[in-house]
Amino acid sequence: MRRTLFLSVAIGAACVALALTVPSSFAQRDVAVLEPDEAQAELERATRESQRAEARADRLAREADEATEAAEKTAREAAAVAAQIQAAESDIAAARARYSLAQAARAALSDRLAQRQQPLVRLTGALQTTARRPLALSALQPGSLKDLVYVRAVLDSAVPEIRRRTSALRGELEEGRRLEQRAAQALANLGDSEQALRARRAELTALETRQRLASREARSTAAREGERALALAEEARDLDGLIDSIDDAAALRRELAALPGPIMRPANLGGAGTRVPDENLASDPTPSASPSSTIPPRFQLPVQGRTIAGFGELRDSGLRSTGLALAPAPGAQAVAPRSGRVAFAGPYRGFGRIVIIEHEGGWTSLVTGLARIDAEVGDQVITGAPLGVAGSEDPAITFELRRGGEPVNPLNFLN
Repeated sequence: MRRTLFLSVAIGAACVALALTVPSSFAQRDVAVLEPDEAQAELERATRESQRAEARADRLAREADEATEAAEKTAREAAAVAAQIQAAESDIAAARARYSLAQAARAALSDRLAQRQQPLVRLTGALQTTARRPLALSALQPGSLKDLVYVRAVLDSAVPEIRRRTSALRGELEEGRRLEQRAAQALANLGDSEQALRARRAELTALETRQRLASREARSTAAREGERALALAEEARDLDGLIDSIDDAAALRRELAALPGPIMRPANLGGAGTRVPDENLASDPTPSASPSSTIPPRFQLPVQGRTIAGFGELRDSGLRSTGLALAPAPGAQAVAPRSGRVAFAGPYRGFGRIVIIEHEGGWTSLVTGLARIDAEVGDQVITGAPLGVAGSEDPAITFELRRGGEPVNPLNFLN
């Protein structure tokens, strides 16, 4: 019986030693591992942004169902798909963060087990040697009967201790298996999110194709506006000058839109009771849209990611930042921060591909650092409409918000 006990303990100890040397089976994909603190912060951020994106997608999907005009319906469908893409991107970031946390816990467990490995190996060798010797030979070993009694007493006291220690080790090994399952689940979620992301991007591409075909007849006007925007970009000395020029053009359009329309000619000029319209009355503009509310509009971030530079932060150039610098996932979806008109869309020196959107009330938003632009000058976009995608290597997207040409902190006006 004792020989069987020694053998089982030896085998259990050998299994522990073997578990310390076998690499983890789930570390098969090339997934970047973050530090535990960074991974926890990334998990919280990604989970929060995923929930918000899912809520936006549901709301836009309902609005698309309620829309009657084909153009509006397609625009809201595209915005809903873009929100679903951002939700999938956040789910991918959350899965990677969970994987990093599981890997960190696994590494800590391996360190604890490694500290016990050396004495455990020695114990395994001694127990295996003892287990291979028949118990009857222990009575024939050199020494007195008193020594044999001492040996049996030592073994009687050692076996419970061995059981206790191997029980703790077995618990830690079980924890290691749970960590492996957690990491494997994170990798499975990562694969599902990536598959959903590819499907949503394909769906968005199909919607954008439908939009281009539907608006082909208006392309001539868009081409002329695009040429004027490019001319403004060539004349502007810097990005601030370009935005000022766009703001001036927007103010001029608003003034022209506020002018009264033509006065209809009376059907009978010489008829009795005909009165020449009063000149002052004719000059009164027709009441148009009611003035904008004093409540400031709310915007959303164009991309989801870590904030790497805040508003007013000192840059390497020595100047203060006039917006937010965000680090999204490679190829992340960029969307319109609010409904408005695309005033500029294209490359601009030193800023990559940029999009400038005019909003009601003299507001202007600017998104820079895009790798691809899916909007054109003159497009009327809704909140969350796809604008383009970020780069594939170390992307950095800058979001600026201006009112009357003056930069403001976007964080004060976010949903």
